[in-house]
Amino acid sequence: MINVIWLILLVTGIVVAAINGRIDVVTEAVLNGAKQGVIVCAGLLSIVVFWMGLMKVAEEAGLVQSLAKLIYPLARFLYPSVPKNHPAMGSIVANMSANMLGLGSAATPLGLKAMQQLQELNPHKDRASDAMCTLLAINTSGLTIIPATVIGLRLQYGSARPTEIVITTLLATFLATTTAVILDRYFRARERRKGGWQE
Repeated sequence: MINVIWLILLVTGIVVAAINGRIDVVTEAVLNGAKQGVIVCAGLLSIVVFWMGLMKVAEEAGLVQSLAKLIYPLARFLYPSVPKNHPAMGSIVANMSANMLGLGSAATPLGLKAMQQLQELNPHKDRASDAMCTLLAINTSGLTIIPATVIGLRLQYGSARPTEIVITTLLATFLATTTAVILDRYFRARERRKGGWQE
């Protein structure tokens, strides 16, 4: 559906520009958009490389393991149906750690890997399990302590204070994640009362 919406917007813009005799504006916008896309991607690539390198250093120093140990009890609470030593739990903890550090590009493959591993545990292959729904809700809300990517973008576009968003980002993502967990538990309890929920 989203593809149809984008197609309608694109075609409408071209048609309106052609009717008004301003098709050159469309060409200019396409070229400028492509140029900006390359610039932003190059900037983001350097940010991702920097933070992934920093994560590797933190991993070698044992900081990532320490963060994972801090997150693990929370993960056990959020995903009670996942066996304690299952590889999915490690992927979930790694995904949560990457999200907390604002590394969405690193969190995405970890989240996909966790989802595949959770599907292996899922007794009902035709629908998402409770753990899969929880992972999606928490990954989407994404509690972020250090919004590294956004800080990088603000630096790239010349912000005088690129880190001033840290407190508001932490507050907003904390509220979003708390809401996601509450709603996840609420709907899970409601389905159990109806008798339609199976772990």
